[in-house]
Amino acid sequence: MTTSKETNGGTFTWAVPQELGIPPDQLRLRLDFFHQATMLTYFEADKVITKMVDAIDVAHALATDLTFSTGLLPKGTLWWQNTKSGPVYALYNEPQVWKMALETEPGRPPKRYVLPMPGLLFLCSPSKAPWLYAVKKKPTKETDTVFRAPLPNIYDTGRSCPGSHHYPNRVEDMVQSFFMSFFTEAGHRDRRSVKYPADIILLWNALNGKKNYPMEDLVSHGTIKDLMTMPMADVPALELPDDD
Repeated sequence: MTTSKETNGGTFTWAVPQELGIPPDQLRLRLDFFHQATMLTYFEADKVITKMVDAIDVAHALATDLTFSTGLLPKGTLWWQNTKSGPVYALYNEPQVWKMALETEPGRPPKRYVLPMPGLLFLCSPSKAPWLYAVKKKPTKETDTVFRAPLPNIYDTGRSCPGSHHYPNRVEDMVQSFFMSFFTEAGHRDRRSVKYPADIILLWNALNGKKNYPMEDLVSHGTIKDLMTMPMADVPALELPDDD
């Protein structure tokens, strides 16, 4: 195996016998990454050209020969994207009735519900708490409206609070795992119902045992495009506030 060493003249000299006559490898291009800028320096004969470039453009240029594949996508996947925090899968779940548990007091048996839910859109990453939204129909275009999920323990951004629940690495198991977790009365219960704007649990009590969710009660959040373009940093879970 051959190695090389850098010389003071901006070249690399191969560590091979000199009698082979292999010339030094001349420096042609250099990238300098600063905190707020990326500089490209190009060496050509006796000219040196320096200019500022976009780091994203550099990444795209270097990735032209790479091949990406999602593999088999989970059922109901609307889109997939790669983010700084890893892959994100958008999973659509048809309207249906779910069995859910609400923990009202630590150490006490949870209150059980059988609740109809609208169509739900999960933004999922392996082993992480999903982001969750409601839809009136299966989205087909970026301008389709998304609504706040009619559930407690979900932040205004749509990110769910994991609490002590451990999510699976298999994205296709994420929806079932989410509904197996216990919801709590600790917080984040407001602004997700038109009829009961202060407390979504009041709507749960009214819908318990029913078969259909009242779509007119959903509260608008944004559009599909908003979800596709929003940052999804892997922030740590926050403590839910008390409703004092």
